[in-house]
Amino acid sequence: MGNAAGVLLRQIKIFTTESTESTEEKGLFSLIAFFRNSVLSVCSVVNCFRIEVMDLVLDKFHEECGVFGIFGHPEASTITQLGLFALQHRGQEACGIVSSDGHDLHQFRSQGLVADVLSEDVLKKLTGSSAIGHTRYSTSGKNTIKEVQPFSVTCQHGDIAVCHNGNLPYAAEKRRELEQAGAIFSSTSDTETLLHGIARTPAKDIYEAMQKVLKDTEGAFSLLFLTPKSLVAVRDPRGFRPLVLGKLGGGWCIASETCAFDLIDAEYVREIEAGEMLIIDENGLHSSMPFIEKPVSVCTFEHVYFSRPDSTIFGRSVNESRHKMGKRLAIEQPCDADIVVPVPDSGVSAAIGYANQSGINYRQAIIRNHYVGRTFIEPSQSIRSFGVRLKLNPIKDLIRGRRVVLVDDSIVRGTTSKKIVQMVRDAGASEVHMRISCPPTTNPCYYGVDTPRKEDLIAARFSSPPFKGGVAAASADGVLGSVAAASSSGIVGSVVDVQAICSYIEADSLGYLSLEGMLEATGLDPATSCTACWSGRYPTLIANGHNLEIGS
Repeated sequence: MGNAAGVLLRQIKIFTTESTESTEEKGLFSLIAFFRNSVLSVCSVVNCFRIEVMDLVLDKFHEECGVFGIFGHPEASTITQLGLFALQHRGQEACGIVSSDGHDLHQFRSQGLVADVLSEDVLKKLTGSSAIGHTRYSTSGKNTIKEVQPFSVTCQHGDIAVCHNGNLPYAAEKRRELEQAGAIFSSTSDTETLLHGIARTPAKDIYEAMQKVLKDTEGAFSLLFLTPKSLVAVRDPRGFRPLVLGKLGGGWCIASETCAFDLIDAEYVREIEAGEMLIIDENGLHSSMPFIEKPVSVCTFEHVYFSRPDSTIFGRSVNESRHKMGKRLAIEQPCDADIVVPVPDSGVSAAIGYANQSGINYRQAIIRNHYVGRTFIEPSQSIRSFGVRLKLNPIKDLIRGRRVVLVDDSIVRGTTSKKIVQMVRDAGASEVHMRISCPPTTNPCYYGVDTPRKEDLIAARFSSPPFKGGVAAASADGVLGSVAAASSSGIVGSVVDVQAICSYIEADSLGYLSLEGMLEATGLDPATSCTACWSGRYPTLIANGHNLEIGS
């Protein structure tokens, strides 16, 4: 019982045990006694619940953040707020803006959603015609105000702010070196090491200092820097994370996704190229390629799940990619069923494609509640699938008595998929088949995505040593039972026991899209696409292996 409730009951007990001869007082104390018993009843109910904070974000990979910047607009901070609002899906726990009035930088950072914390009063204080902003999803244990970007400092090169989408695998090692040299850090973020490096680097100007530091930086970074006089966009030589350039009136804007431009009615111009450094100031655009050229390796998962379907990423429509994934999935993993049902929202485009290709009726038979926060009080396990039902609810009239094909973009730990399958069964489905529009996810990401450890990934747990092979599905009768997390063209991956995963999530059958089919659907060049989370082949060396901290 909580302290407040305990104090309240003690005070009520004092009142109700005091003697009195007044009829009116007896009536009053009888009422108080009734109230006391009512409180006891409520507390009794509360005690039957396990008071525990539960993460209501479904079992998915999570992007670490989204970035937005603008230069040369009289309402820069307001436009940045709108840009971040469009990028909210890339991070829901914290956000911030730094603006420039041409002389000074003005900063605001807070935990919370963009619409909740970036109020009109806040924006009025962020004066100037240029700004950068950041929205963040934190890893476990690191959701503090100290981690919220953009970071801002004053150093030998002047005032500078930075925000970052990506991850720097060697940041921990660099941080130790800087600390031994006397540097003082205010956060655990890998991004802060960049600011320290720039501040300590001898150079003719701040741009040269940026180049010197980033030339020696390995990892994934799509960066925005803001100085009093300029906005700088930088994308790592491998181009892991997206970054795009737009034009709004007489100003320029930069964003993680094109959907941010749609909201503010900006014109999409082009991608920031892999390895490009773009300086925007009063004299216009100044582009350079200051880094050693490296093999391009764009993140394929941007098309599978991370990006909004109305964005164009790496020159391709995300919605079109997911639709084609669904069509290819129907060819590779057919199913005899009555309706195709997406797991909202990320499974919608693929489910439409699957239905179109298979000829099976598409039904939006699971509804998502978009107004539930990230945390809630979870009751005892006697209420099955409580967490999932707060987010998702089936339409029983569409499901009852039918054979259902559930289409989702991925299975990470498997816990949510298991609950969704059970939820659909409880709604009256005669059969529940699961189809996934990407290969089995067997490896964590070290390039700016919050992923579980390898041992927590269900496909990794139910896998055997690598081999070269193709793809198969699993059915409840065990006819087919293994899948190679690789393409038939020879990419080496782990042999995943799909039958074991199917049994775990209690589906009648389970089928994954092949890596080859997924890449064909996206239209991305396999030679320039990162597929490490499926194939285990990382484009870079990874520092500290499984102990690496993702700190974007």
